Amino acid sequence: MGQGLAWALLVVAGVLDVAWAVSMKHAEGYTRPGWTVVSVLLLAAFVYLLGKVIQVLPVGTAYAVWTGLGAAGTVIMGVVLFGETLGPLKLGGVIVVLAGIAMLKLAEA
Repeated sequence: MGQGLAWALLVVAGVLDVAWAVSMKHAEGYTRPGWTVVSVLLLAAFVYLLGKVIQVLPVGTAYAVWTGLGAAGTVIMGVVLFGETLGPLKLGGVIVVLAGIAMLKLAEA
């Protein structure tokens, strides 16, 4: 796998992480069987992809990017899907996380 594909799969893993977080919310403490299955499958998928990605990319960079995408994406989905608030500090935090991800990507170029 080349670096370009590894970065693309890292983004996919980040998106799956966000979907996993949303599925956990819908699973309501893993009391809803359907959402529980979805949650476990999403977890397995992003862990698998992350494992493949770190064979190519530096583990520190890959993990930080994956975590940042997951955190920022989950905040955004919390606002969109669950009516969570997005005040100036939370928005600023998301911007800082995304800026950090961009800096890590540039550092690997």
